[in-house]
Amino acid sequence: MAKKRWIVWSVVAILTLVVVGAWGHGSRPQPVVAEGEGVELAVYNQNLALVKDRRTLELNRGLNEVRFVDVASQIDPTSVHFRSLTDPTGTTVLEQNYEYDIVGSAKLLSKYVDREISLVTEDGQEYVGTLLSGAQNVILQAPDGQVTMIGLDKIKEFTFPALPEGLITRPTLVWQVESAQGGSQDIEVTYLTGGVNWRANYNVLLADDEKSLDLTGWVTLDNQSGTGYRNAKLKLIAGDIHRAPTPGYAAEDRLYKEAEMAAAPQVEERAFFEYHLYEIQRPVTVKDRQTKQIEFATAGGVPATKFFVYDGSQARFWGYYEPMSDPSYGISTNKKVMVMLEFDNSEDAGLGIPLPKGTLRIYKKDVDGSTLLIGEDAIDHTPKDETVRLYIGDAFDIVGERVQTNFQVDTNKKWMEETFEITLRNHKEEDVEVRVVEHLYRWSEWKILEASHEYDKLDAQTVEFRVPVKANDETTVTYTVRYEW
Repeated sequence: MAKKRWIVWSVVAILTLVVVGAWGHGSRPQPVVAEGEGVELAVYNQNLALVKDRRTLELNRGLNEVRFVDVASQIDPTSVHFRSLTDPTGTTVLEQNYEYDIVGSAKLLSKYVDREISLVTEDGQEYVGTLLSGAQNVILQAPDGQVTMIGLDKIKEFTFPALPEGLITRPTLVWQVESAQGGSQDIEVTYLTGGVNWRANYNVLLADDEKSLDLTGWVTLDNQSGTGYRNAKLKLIAGDIHRAPTPGYAAEDRLYKEAEMAAAPQVEERAFFEYHLYEIQRPVTVKDRQTKQIEFATAGGVPATKFFVYDGSQARFWGYYEPMSDPSYGISTNKKVMVMLEFDNSEDAGLGIPLPKGTLRIYKKDVDGSTLLIGEDAIDHTPKDETVRLYIGDAFDIVGERVQTNFQVDTNKKWMEETFEITLRNHKEEDVEVRVVEHLYRWSEWKILEASHEYDKLDAQTVEFRVPVKANDETTVTYTVRYEW
C-alpha cells in the first residue's frame, strides 16, 4: 500500500502553531500582531492578581474569531472582559470561550486511537499502523492485521497526520467578535487569576547594644499562574479584600534577584480605598514559576526595646457560663521565658510607613563581625504610628516556675480563692527585668487580695508584674486571687 503523504507533528513542533487569527466574509484566517501598550499586573496578597493586557489586532469587517494566548492557566474564566479601545461601540463580543484541553503526549495518543500513525523506536525500526491503545504501552495493528506492542520508553519519535480538533498548546481565550469596520484595533482584556501572590519580608539587624535596629523591607512576588508577564506595570495591594466563594475555581526558600536589578528600586506607596497600594516605578518582568524580590522600605537606627516575658499558664479562656472550679484547671509546667523585641512604626523613630503583613527575620553581628539569625516572627498589616512587637525566641539563661500553693472553694457561698508562687531564676551575669503575665481565667468577677509585687491590669482577665531579678539570683512573686459569683 502506498504510504500516505504525512504532515509531521512532533510534540515540540506543535508549540509553533499559529494561535491567534480572524476571519470574515470568507477570507482566510490572518495572524494577529500581539503588540500594544503591554501588561498591567495588580497583585493582592491573597493568591490573586488582576491582569490587564492590551494588544493590537487586525480585524475584518463582520464576524471574526479572535484567539488570545499567553493567558494564565489559573485564570477565572468568569472574570474575563474584552473591549475595543479603538471602536468600542462598533465592536461586539458575541461569544466567549476558554479552551484548556492542552496538548501532551498522553492526550495526543488518546486522540489518535483507531487512526493510523507511525513511530520510530530507539533502535531505528519504523512502525506504521492503526493505534489501538496508547495508555501504558503503544499497541499498533499493521495493515496485514499483525498487532505489535511497544513500550513508551522505547519510542524515539512519533509521527501524526494532523493535530486533532480541540487540542491546543496553551490555555487560550477565544472570542466571536462582530466588527463594524475592518483594520487595526487596539483591544484590552482584563481577568482575574490565581497562582500569583506577594508577601513582605523584612530583614532586621539589631545593634550591638540591642537598643536600636536597621530594617529593610522586600516585596517577595511568587508567580505560579502558568504564564509570564513581560515589562509589566506592577501594583501590589496590601489589605484583606472580601471575595465571594466560587465553586470550582482552580486556584489555590529560594529567593530570586535579577542580576542587573538596581540597588534600591523606587516604590511609591499610597492609600487606595481602605487598603494600601505599592507601585513599582519601573517595568518589571515576572517569569512563570519565578520568585522575585524588590526592595520597598529601608530605615536605620530605629529605637528598639528588648524585654523578657514569662507566661506560666498561657491559659487564654475563662468561664463564660460557670466558674472554672477544677483546682487543676490552667496549671501547667511551662518554664520558658520569652524574648521579645518592640519598636514604634513612627516618623520620630525613622519609619512611619504602612508595613504589609509578612515575616521579619532578626539578625545580630557576632564579635567577629559575622551576622547570625537570632529569631523571626510574622506581623499583620501594621499602619503607621502603631507598635510592632516580635517574639524572637526563648531565653537560655532565664527560667520561670509557677506553682499553685493553695486552692479553696465554697460553692454554697459562691466564692473560691487560689494562691500562686512564681519563681524566676536568672543565670545571666547581668540584672534583668521579667514581665510576668497572669491570666485570671476562672471567672469574670475577681479581686487580688494580696501580692508581693505591684501589678498592672492589662485587660479584664490579665495582669502583669514587672519583676527585677539580679544576676545569678532568683526572685519569687506570690499573689492570692478571689473569685465570686
